[in-house]
Amino acid sequence: MSHSVTAPDGVSVHPMALLETPHVGAGSRIWAFAHVLPGARIGRDANICDHVFIENDVVLGDRVTVKSGVQLWDGVRIEDDVFVGPNVTFSNDPFPRSKQRPERFVQTRVRAGASIGSGATIRPGVTIGPGALVSDGAVVTRDVPPNAIVAGNPAYITGYADTPEVPLHGAGITASQAGQGAQAVPELHVRGARLHRMPKIVDLRGALSFGETGAHLPFTPERFFMVYDVPSREVRGEHAHRACHQFLVCVKGSLGIVLDDGERRDQITLDSPQLGLHIPPMVWGIQYQFSPDAVLLVLASHRYEAEDYIRNYDDFLAAVRAGQPGSPA
Repeated sequence: MSHSVTAPDGVSVHPMALLETPHVGAGSRIWAFAHVLPGARIGRDANICDHVFIENDVVLGDRVTVKSGVQLWDGVRIEDDVFVGPNVTFSNDPFPRSKQRPERFVQTRVRAGASIGSGATIRPGVTIGPGALVSDGAVVTRDVPPNAIVAGNPAYITGYADTPEVPLHGAGITASQAGQGAQAVPELHVRGARLHRMPKIVDLRGALSFGETGAHLPFTPERFFMVYDVPSREVRGEHAHRACHQFLVCVKGSLGIVLDDGERRDQITLDSPQLGLHIPPMVWGIQYQFSPDAVLLVLASHRYEAEDYIRNYDDFLAAVRAGQPGSPA
């Protein structure tokens, strides 16, 4: 039979709540008609609102808010400072059958600082990255990258949180304005990254844009590659280089670039062959929002070396904190 336990010191429990676990951090509040099973663990200063159910194999970090109408099933792991909106639906079995309990439930993770809007559905086994935002009503079927904003069914990336858009249009850099007395390109917040204006020559035979090592290209390239035919909702990149510099030019169409040095972020729209973007080592880069006709040219200072890539965002942040060679000073 279910039974309540005496709440630990510093924990507020509504008389109509059923708290069965002693593992609740100081300052947490459990509101009316919430039911928390014996094996659950809740951190400090959590806020568990009315009509929330928390199963046994659930771990919540510090300062987590779980709004009304949410059920957290076995295998859910929620880190510090996460917001879970009202009526968010989690699940833990990708192929459920009545009275057939799996040996172990799939683990679903919501990383630190993420937020989930009301009515969202989170499929079992996904990870929602740190700082990410799941919009109201989204259906999350795949992992959400750090700081990404997702919406829709199935959820896709619409932007990145706390990432200012660099105002290129006011500087006359777009394809429609190129070659008409454009001003200097703006400075970026991300340390070491820089935008470059490329010359443009126009005559009766058409237009030509070019770059020269030293004048425009800040390194001598050892490799180049092109990215094209990318579905517009898909994300590419999502990595940093330990030593390699890259220079990006969108020779046709447009795409969005997100840069992250571990402290600050920028978003740039590349939509002109006259605009080049230098990404130095130890800057996390993301490419997304490709137009259907987008062709991205990338010049690299090094030949391909798998060891030069950092593909995990947590590893990137750790390398930045540790002062990895090539990290922004």
